[in-house]
Amino acid sequence: MYLSAAHEPFLVTGVALALACGLAGTWVSGSPGSARSAASAPAVPVVASTSVYGDLVEQVGGSHVRVVSIISDPAQDPHSYEASTQNRLELSKAKIVVENGGGYDDFVGRMLHSAKNSSPAVIDAVKVAGKTSKAGAELNEHVWYDLPTMGKLADRIAAALAKTDPAHAGAFRDHAETFKARLTVLENKEKQVKAAHGGTAVAVTEPVPLYMTEAMGLRNETPADFSQAVEEGDDVSAQSLQRTLSLFTGKQVKALVYNKQTSGPPTEKVKAAAEEHGIPVVPVTETLPRGEDYIGWMTANIGAVKSALDR
Repeated sequence: MYLSAAHEPFLVTGVALALACGLAGTWVSGSPGSARSAASAPAVPVVASTSVYGDLVEQVGGSHVRVVSIISDPAQDPHSYEASTQNRLELSKAKIVVENGGGYDDFVGRMLHSAKNSSPAVIDAVKVAGKTSKAGAELNEHVWYDLPTMGKLADRIAAALAKTDPAHAGAFRDHAETFKARLTVLENKEKQVKAAHGGTAVAVTEPVPLYMTEAMGLRNETPADFSQAVEEGDDVSAQSLQRTLSLFTGKQVKALVYNKQTSGPPTEKVKAAAEEHGIPVVPVTETLPRGEDYIGWMTANIGAVKSALDR
């Protein structure tokens, strides 16, 4: 744009003022706790073992986090996952790591052990949950199906992020509270199912959804040796399979909650038996379906179980 000579004094004054403001801004940005310093703070790098925990970190951290979920494909089996070089690289950059623990995602611990010059804050969901195994039974490590645990985890993540990025501590706390309020809505939905169907017998292919079904007051009738063998990838004995199939042939259960992420011949037979005898099958997964967040996913899971029991 052309400026006449009459405008030149104003131009000089404006430039001088801009330079002065720029220098002042540079000085202020170096001041601890300044607004500009907070705005320009880099996103906190976080690695989560699965997309479930990755989504939770994003819910709490918002735009102030950069999250990498090691397992994000619903077709992947977390139990048999082998970490890649890219996983190790991302882990070496992380300030915070969120893992499930309880033996579920041991690949995270192995990578952390072998990583050099890396000491991120590690959040173990099973430890946060405070869950212990029942007498004579193995620990159910699938704590992301336990809504109270996810509330505790949101608080723990907010605290870890606040320690790493104090300028946004208030935002992290607020986001965690918002997330917990949404969890309360889901807990009320579980209570409604319990009020209508508490004590109803169901079957599962694996222990994955048991925290959810227990919160609904449902009774798991699956032989423990069947579900444990399926979960651990062991052979299912013929006797165990027959006992499980009899739950459907004898219509002893009202629904089958089926982990479609780790299916195999025994679980396919169980699913077919349920369908053949008119027992509703409710599919669940261990990681987020594509395009969904945790709240939407759990809302759909609870709704699917309710619909099956209402039939």
